Amino acid sequence: MHYDMLLLRFGEFTLKGKNRARFEKAVLNHVKLLLKPFPGASLRKEFGRIYVVLGGEPYEQIIQVLQKVFGITTISPVKMAPVELDTIIETSVALMRELNPTEGTTFKVNARRVWKGFAHSSHEMNHLIGSPVLREFPVLKVDVRQPDIELRVEVREQAAYIFSDIITAVGGYPLGTNGKAMLLLSGGIDSPVAGWSSMRRGLEIECVHFYSYPFTSERAKEKVIDLARVLAGYAGRIKIHLVPFTEVQTAFTRTGQDNLIITLMRRSMLRIATMLAEREGALALVTGDSLGQVASQTLSSMNVIGRSTELPLLRPLVMMDKQEITEIAKQIGTYDLSILPYEDCCTLFVPKSPTTNPNLWVVQKIEASIRDLNTLIEQAVAITETVVLEADGAIKGRKEEVVQEDWF
Repeated sequence: MHYDMLLLRFGEFTLKGKNRARFEKAVLNHVKLLLKPFPGASLRKEFGRIYVVLGGEPYEQIIQVLQKVFGITTISPVKMAPVELDTIIETSVALMRELNPTEGTTFKVNARRVWKGFAHSSHEMNHLIGSPVLREFPVLKVDVRQPDIELRVEVREQAAYIFSDIITAVGGYPLGTNGKAMLLLSGGIDSPVAGWSSMRRGLEIECVHFYSYPFTSERAKEKVIDLARVLAGYAGRIKIHLVPFTEVQTAFTRTGQDNLIITLMRRSMLRIATMLAEREGALALVTGDSLGQVASQTLSSMNVIGRSTELPLLRPLVMMDKQEITEIAKQIGTYDLSILPYEDCCTLFVPKSPTTNPNLWVVQKIEASIRDLNTLIEQAVAITETVVLEADGAIKGRKEEVVQEDWF
């Protein structure tokens, strides 16, 4: 198949009045970023849509990339023709030839005369184009209600656009148009889906991952980086903060309160994430909590854990069940990574009987009994490793940890 360009259509944000121009600019910048590996492609913008002029680049690969751009609802590969009836008919027949209809295939022509300077109305064009197509392909049958092939023709002042396919894209709001948040990213199924869902609603996200070497392996940390890299495929690039959590975690194991250890850990995670959010200019935290799924996600537990931060705590999956979350994980490409058998610091320290109804006063009293807890949290933030992941897999800004021996 040969196409000249791709037509990208916007979604719900086109109803946002004065913000529309800002949203369209955000989509345009996101598309530019993802088109860097395709130097022959260029962009044209019109009101309510973007055109990618292919310039010889492979349209299938570009469509796969642009389907991930938040704010774009559909994509159509398009043939262009001068605004002349004979050439429009010739190009329409050429497209049908490439579609290769077989016996009994149904079709219709859906023509739109956007430029009123063209001599023929939309209704006239349906017949003027449809008749030559039927003569060229006698196997076709007309069905104006539910055709197998809908041949679409748009006549604009600059050119005529002929296309058939309308390919679904991710939709939502353009990335970053609703602010920035910090995603607590584990190696499980839920948190990557929460991150994707947040980005789809216009949030720019930075990821925070907590690891406890040597309790968790280096491979567990790399697994989370791989998950963040999948999210970078949707965002263009993504930043991940890798927090060493061993000292904080072991401080809780010494309290003897095993049934509360997950509650204590998660409260400290939110404190650390809040400090990173303030440093990075993020206005909210995002978690993969789903109501009632595990002990730390009962309403009582979420209430006690959430009180450890003053930032808004967003839980995109809170009313979804596991099956719904798993289906999204498979669709966005994180599921196969999430089920790899490398445990994170939370799953390793799950007690036999975790409390589902923690008492805030008791939890705060335990935290107060750990004299150096605040210092440990501040130290964890100070030595956090930050990595920027590009959509093409490149890693930037990675700092190798320096291990200092105690000589005293």
